[in-house]
Amino acid sequence: MAPYARLEITLIIILGGFAAAVIAHFFGWWALVPVVVALALLSFYRDPARRPPTGADLILAAADGKVVEITRDLESPDGGRMLRIMIFLSIFNVHINRSPCAGRVIDVKYRPGEFLNAMRADADTRNESNTVIIEPVAPLPGPIRVRQIAGILARRIVCTAGAGAELAGGERFGMIKLGSRTEVCLPEDPGWEICVAIGQQVKAGRTILARLRHGAAVSAISSDNDRLEVDAPPEE
Repeated sequence: MAPYARLEITLIIILGGFAAAVIAHFFGWWALVPVVVALALLSFYRDPARRPPTGADLILAAADGKVVEITRDLESPDGGRMLRIMIFLSIFNVHINRSPCAGRVIDVKYRPGEFLNAMRADADTRNESNTVIIEPVAPLPGPIRVRQIAGILARRIVCTAGAGAELAGGERFGMIKLGSRTEVCLPEDPGWEICVAIGQQVKAGRTILARLRHGAAVSAISSDNDRLEVDAPPEE
């Protein structure tokens, strides 16, 4: 279970057990209803073990979910250009956030905002968010930004990585509770090979989003990411 949700997990177990006991006393088999509801809620806080693929030139998914945007040559907050990959998390996805690469956290920026449906295009700019800025280990260019974006149900963003923290690739650093988005922004570089496609399902700390290939042309977006994960064991 997720280390960021001990209170929620405890309350679900206590209230679910109490409701089941009361209903069982008066209505018999109807006690299965609160049990099923409690199990469904507990599944939201699951935290499966992940073994990240190895490689200093890799960018890993920072969240489980579906890739909904891949945009190149955007203007970055620091005035440069960036590559953005956006992942949408439904309520059925694991909601643990993991670092896309090894590096040092140089800043964390929280921005208050609204709680619009995460499927809306303007949710990216209007919703509450938290951005973790990472200076990656060479040869990856930096900084790399991971933005946790709240949704209509996601009313709490958890981030345990502060400035100065050292993160390993695929290491947990937080969680967004209920449906939301996670954005990974990389400094634009002609050596990026995009390893996912729009509509593809990805797993945090396991799926490779991009690979840095200096001196090589940027490849076409590929939807076949399985061969890049052959060293990762099955989970869930």
